[in-house]
Amino acid sequence: MKIVCLDGYTTNPGDLSWEPVKKLGEFVCYDRTKPEDVIERAKDADIILTNKVVIKQPQIDKLPNLKYITTLATGYNVVDVEYARKKRIDVSNAPDYSTKAVAQHTFAFILEIMSKIKLHSDSVYQGDWIRSDDFCYWKSPIIDLAGKTIGIIGYGKIGKEVAKIAKAFDMKVKTVKRGRPYETDPDIDFCSLEELLKESDIVSLHCPATTETTGMVNSDFLSKMKSSAILINMARGVVVNEKDVAFALNNNIISYFCGDVIEKEPMSPDCPLLVAEHTLITPHIAWASVESRKRLIEITANNITSFIKGKPINLVN
Repeated sequence: MKIVCLDGYTTNPGDLSWEPVKKLGEFVCYDRTKPEDVIERAKDADIILTNKVVIKQPQIDKLPNLKYITTLATGYNVVDVEYARKKRIDVSNAPDYSTKAVAQHTFAFILEIMSKIKLHSDSVYQGDWIRSDDFCYWKSPIIDLAGKTIGIIGYGKIGKEVAKIAKAFDMKVKTVKRGRPYETDPDIDFCSLEELLKESDIVSLHCPATTETTGMVNSDFLSKMKSSAILINMARGVVVNEKDVAFALNNNIISYFCGDVIEKEPMSPDCPLLVAEHTLITPHIAWASVESRKRLIEITANNITSFIKGKPINLVN
């Protein structure tokens, strides 16, 4: 089996080992692949690994040896899974490798806003504490999480992990009640979206990008939130209308926006959020802890092993 990884750099820039995959066949790994180079690089591949490189019908039709695609991610929108199914090409993803890391990153945002660690540390190093007349001071209100309400939109594995951490902080947790039944949890308030937006101090997005959720966070959505509320996007950039969020921030409709994802990645210089008030943005790194990336490689190797044995796992098509 020839295994070609089209964009391995973000998964493993050199601090980890590809050995779990290497031992499964002839392995070629490219750090990055431009769209025009996909066919040439993957022309002999039986198996393709991709993170963000698009594999749709035009590519699939020109890769006669291709039998299996596994994404170096949980998301798989870069692959035309339906067309792959028609061509009898199995497609798998890598679920649950970064759940704890993404939940941790969510609370890194929250704690920075509530405690203002960087603001006060910078103040100390600028000499403010040396010049202080008192044994302590604060440059911004410090806020308890206990008793605050977090509204979680997208109550999958990551959403549940965020809820678990929130409960450890003695927060109230709301999530949106859908048509399907939920497990009983007396500590979670399953409610309407309107109620969640109205009552939440923090609204945290952990939903997939679907037809229903694309552009969901718009001016109408934002107008239903508390003016003191924090919005956190840990889902996908397309879930948020960036112009509407920037307007809401600049006009005190909401108080803060935190995001690890944006609509166009890498970021465009004209992204509205770059010039909006009260934002914290990280470059899509919530998933990227050393431990998570190591698990990602291990899951990918298991996906390939199972496919070779004729019993593919984590199939999405």
